[in-house]
Amino acid sequence: MGWEAWYTLGIVAALVAALASGKMGSDTCMLTALTLLMAAGVIDASEAVAGFAHPAVLMIAALFVVATGLSETGAMTALSKHLLGRPKTLPGALLRLTIPVTALSAFMNNTPIVAMYLPIVDDWSKKLNISPSKLFMPLSFAAILGGACTLIGTSTNLAVNSLYIEYFRNHAAELTAQFGLSEPSPTKQFWWISVVGVPGAIVGIGLIALLSGKLLPERRRLNQSGLEGRRYTVEMMVEPGSPLVGQSIEQAGLRHLPGLFLSEIERDGVVRPAVGPDEVLQANDRLVFVGVVESVVDLMKIRGLSPATDQVRKVEGSRAQRTLVEAVVSHNSPLVRRTVRQSQFRTRYNAAIVAVHRGGQRVAGKIGDIVLQPGDTLLLSTHQGFLEANRNSDHFYLVSGIEGAREVRHERAWVAALIMVMLVVLLTVPTQPLLGRQIPPITAGFLAATAMIITRCCTGTVARQNINWQVLLVIGAAIGIGRAMEVTGAAQVVADLIFKVVGPLGLHGALAGLFVTTTAFCQLITNKGAAVLMFPITMAVARDMNASPEPFVVTLMVASALSFLTPVGFVTNLMVFGPGGYRFTDYARLGTPLTIAMCVLCVLITPLAFPFHPEAASQDQAPPVAGRSSEHAGALSSWRVEPAAPMVRSSAERMELGGTFPGP
Repeated sequence: MGWEAWYTLGIVAALVAALASGKMGSDTCMLTALTLLMAAGVIDASEAVAGFAHPAVLMIAALFVVATGLSETGAMTALSKHLLGRPKTLPGALLRLTIPVTALSAFMNNTPIVAMYLPIVDDWSKKLNISPSKLFMPLSFAAILGGACTLIGTSTNLAVNSLYIEYFRNHAAELTAQFGLSEPSPTKQFWWISVVGVPGAIVGIGLIALLSGKLLPERRRLNQSGLEGRRYTVEMMVEPGSPLVGQSIEQAGLRHLPGLFLSEIERDGVVRPAVGPDEVLQANDRLVFVGVVESVVDLMKIRGLSPATDQVRKVEGSRAQRTLVEAVVSHNSPLVRRTVRQSQFRTRYNAAIVAVHRGGQRVAGKIGDIVLQPGDTLLLSTHQGFLEANRNSDHFYLVSGIEGAREVRHERAWVAALIMVMLVVLLTVPTQPLLGRQIPPITAGFLAATAMIITRCCTGTVARQNINWQVLLVIGAAIGIGRAMEVTGAAQVVADLIFKVVGPLGLHGALAGLFVTTTAFCQLITNKGAAVLMFPITMAVARDMNASPEPFVVTLMVASALSFLTPVGFVTNLMVFGPGGYRFTDYARLGTPLTIAMCVLCVLITPLAFPFHPEAASQDQAPPVAGRSSEHAGALSSWRVEPAAPMVRSSAERMELGGTFPGP
């Protein structure tokens, strides 16, 4: 092993230690490691940065734009309401989340599913008052479990399957004579991983529901103390024709809004305090809410509710530029000791006052009748230019924007939903009727993202702001680091050493060793890279032990598809790493019992479905041996990853032609 391999192993070890310490950002750690590998000449710069243009990275970027369109139109909220509901317990919430995600991931690539669910789950966690860290990792793990249920669940399955088909064709006479094997039919290829994947998904979902609450830490807990901080009293009106008309407070989802409570309803001039959950809403009801500003932002996004003051509708400017702003009245302001109506606030500033905060006390009366005082904090509905125009004005002590407070375009929700349906169809239907072929998934993703902007479901500026660049940097750098492990031979040497220990353990021990070794390599390089690296070694071990290669192929496929132990082991783990506020070691807490369970299931089930020595094998074959026969001595050392390189390219070509998303 040359110095390049030792150097690469040292960099990877330092990277793991840095990520585990939690003292540096994951993107900083990854980019630093990649830079050191390039600086030492271990990997060519063009090859190192190729990961940033990888289809996985570009597809995720496009899906962030799609998710932005769903969020900006309110379609995201509708999806979360209908798909996820309002479970009462954390295990119930996890089951409502993981079951559909696992089912979808069996037939769609898991990367776009997680990308689309991220904002939905983030919004859902707020409504349920559950820390996002309790939900994001289960989201990723459920997608990974689903990917192991069918051939098309993840491109790794396709890669291993393609390699085996090519291997079988090159050794068909030998395998048929010795084991009575024939080339797997398309149906068998599609479902053979399901023998382990489906039971594994059932067991995995159960473990996630039972263990997540105990094993996952609470990161970014919702700030309950905010209720005792700056609170606003906001009046909202139920619009005529609103979908809320005829629904009870409970059914409309207005009772359990975090950091916000409904204090009273005014109907036909009569005030009804202490509103019960069964109160049915009517058109033109004026609802009085009290809550923190983040909750007021969520309230403004509910379809069918609008601020009770008509001044909001009179603010000039396009709806795409509308936002919420907080401004603190200064003692020199011409607003002091005047009512909002007398100050002609909207005419003067092109902004409408939605609510007023004053020293923690509720300011009684209608907005137009409030007499403003120095130090009052005004919640304004205005245009984005208000910030620049009044940032240095002596009328206000402080002017600040509120993140995510853009006006929701509910009238375009059906357009965003239609684009989403189009994307799902393009990703799942094998052949498009109009084209006679399947559109490549990355093309489908870019089409959907472009459609979101062209149809004004979101603007280009908002789309750029909502792309999580940290996720893209981490994934792109991880692909480059994994490539360095391969080209230096470091991964190959370590694999050989491990399998020298596995050989004497017997056939079931060899399967367990294959599973563990593949899992370990998935934590160092991408799961597809680990599968390709391990394939020739796996075939050599099966041949060396006089066993059918089929149980070994299925075990390799399952092990490379299921990676739970670290954030770098699977692309979806990287996607939830930052948003969930996780540390590197958090993944092992829940991932370890899942990995052990999957390994046990695989070792027990695979030989039953795919025997080591099929009955169709010739009766005059020598009995199986656990050690290495003289006939096959050195077979392990003769198999290297180099011969698989042409197969990797042809497999990739077949995956592109088949239209399956070639993500890690």
